[in-house]
Amino acid sequence: MTTSEDPPTEYTIDELAAASQVPSRTIRFYQSKGALPHPQIRGRVAIYGPSHLERLKLIASLQDRGLRIDAIRELTSRIDKGEVDVNEWLGIDAQLQVSWADDQPRTATEAEVYDLAGSRRPGLLGDLLRAKLVSRHGDVFLVRSPALLQIAARLEATGIDLATATGGAEIIRKHMARTAEDLAGYFFKQAREGFGREAGTDDYAAVFQALRPLGIEAVRVVFGQEMDRVLRKLVESGKTATLPVKAKKSEEGLSIPLRPGQRRARKLT
Repeated sequence: MTTSEDPPTEYTIDELAAASQVPSRTIRFYQSKGALPHPQIRGRVAIYGPSHLERLKLIASLQDRGLRIDAIRELTSRIDKGEVDVNEWLGIDAQLQVSWADDQPRTATEAEVYDLAGSRRPGLLGDLLRAKLVSRHGDVFLVRSPALLQIAARLEATGIDLATATGGAEIIRKHMARTAEDLAGYFFKQAREGFGREAGTDDYAAVFQALRPLGIEAVRVVFGQEMDRVLRKLVESGKTATLPVKAKKSEEGLSIPLRPGQRRARKLT
């Protein structure tokens, strides 16, 4: 026997809107986009069921994850065909949304900015603002990337000014953006093909979990190899000879710079 506490099995659109807290106009929009199944029509009244309510909850969850309505329609269509298990998909999606950089924007006081930079030299705050490593919002500073700010500060301690450090970061970002796009496209293409075998959801989750640390390590190794190649080429071309280097005086008064790692021979007496 149905009691007053049992959830209803049928809803008008206004009742569905009240139960889901989704406006009627939005419900009709989801229907027009194919993300929400159409209701049964009885006479002139549209009748919705519990599955419509569950679908609205799923749509809200997918929107919270950043999916657009066209992507939601595509996914829910595959769910309805039995091609995708929603819980398994959500598990893979959660893996993909774990941060690779582990570096999020944060707000900081002036003292905290100095602590992040590891320095309180005069003019540092103004230089950080000009380099756009931080931005001021009243008495609070927004640090877009605490990790990059610390890298730039460490480079400055070695003699590289902040403008040069941030310029280098922009060069890296420009090329890494293209690399990330190409790599993601390549790996997803291979994933759709099962990586050359019969891959299931558990396999995908393991792959994406391993890809994060190994991908970052691969970038470090390949970048290091390419820097070795480029710097060796610069040395061989003679371009490094144009760098302004202070030479040390020899005993005869000649300026003879030492090679890296070379030690001056002791004078025999």
